[in-house]
Amino acid sequence: MAIPLILGLIVGFFIKKSLKKALILGLIVAVVTYFGIFSLSLGGLNDIITQYGPMSVHFVVLLLGMLPLSAGLIIGLAIGFLFG
Repeated sequence: MAIPLILGLIVGFFIKKSLKKALILGLIVAVVTYFGIFSLSLGGLNDIITQYGPMSVHFVVLLLGMLPLSAGLIIGLAIGFLFG
């Protein structure tokens, strides 16, 4: 039970760090889009999703299949996210 707990702590810590960076990046993109320096178009995004979407879903399913889904991992994720 200790290994999934430690793995959960590490993954929760990195999820919290990446969410902070994603929030900052999203705010920067929103400000830049508001001032017209950068424009968002759904046509280019649609092409990217069509090309890379199935591959990314496949790798996410493989990753979730490898993770041990136990109580220790879930508790470690929660503690790592809240206190990381």
